Amino acid sequence: MWVHDIDPIAIALGPVQIHWYGLMYLVGFGAAYLLGSLRARQPDSGWTVEMVSDFVFWGAMGAVLGGRFGYVLFYNFDSFLADPFWLFAVWEGGMSFHGGLLGVLVVLILFGRKHQKSLLEMGDFVAPLVPVGLGAGRLGNFIGGELWGRTTDVSWAVVFPRAGDGLARHPSQLYQLILEGVTLFLVLWFYSSKPRPRAAVSGLFLMLYGLFRSLVEFVREPDAHLGFVAFGWLTQGQLLSLPMIAGGALLMVWAYRSSTSEA
Repeated sequence: MWVHDIDPIAIALGPVQIHWYGLMYLVGFGAAYLLGSLRARQPDSGWTVEMVSDFVFWGAMGAVLGGRFGYVLFYNFDSFLADPFWLFAVWEGGMSFHGGLLGVLVVLILFGRKHQKSLLEMGDFVAPLVPVGLGAGRLGNFIGGELWGRTTDVSWAVVFPRAGDGLARHPSQLYQLILEGVTLFLVLWFYSSKPRPRAAVSGLFLMLYGLFRSLVEFVREPDAHLGFVAFGWLTQGQLLSLPMIAGGALLMVWAYRSSTSEA
């Protein structure tokens, strides 16, 4: 068992404080640019490095804005109703992956129209660029001592002072780092390194992320103000991930059946 005592502030210059979590966003967007540029240079990629740069900028905007709106809508809508200006209180924290995904989806549609690419084409190119940012974000959560796991007696348990109870808990942020970050990246990167049917890469991303997130939710502490949202065990994160699993699986089936029928 280890007591979490990492300073969440990376840089402090007088009243200005830069948190590790914020720096993880820069790591994620930087990785997306570097990996996207590498893929764009491949023969017949249909992308240029300039297109990748533009997309990463607008995709970052979509992820941040969507993440905040999604958190307010999915996890804390009552606070928004009580004080609509709370939506802009980003310094208090609160971001949602599922909201960020919707924000990026809007950018994918608009960017695709500009460059005459379908949503599925866009998704297949972008999906392998995302997991590094997801993993970096979960590392930021761990450093910040937030979004901790449920109580446990495993030897690698961590006591998070911010939980306020002194109990040993699963470091669920690191589980998500391993699954949503490292594992998802490796699978998608190598899977997409060979020609695949259109929509297959996008489908695999949706299905695996939803599956990994749902699994970790079994050892992650539910949001205190929400608790379990159904059946006494289903969390909000799992509820939002179920459509991703189903939609991703359907996309993959459709992709391979369409490819077979066209062959």
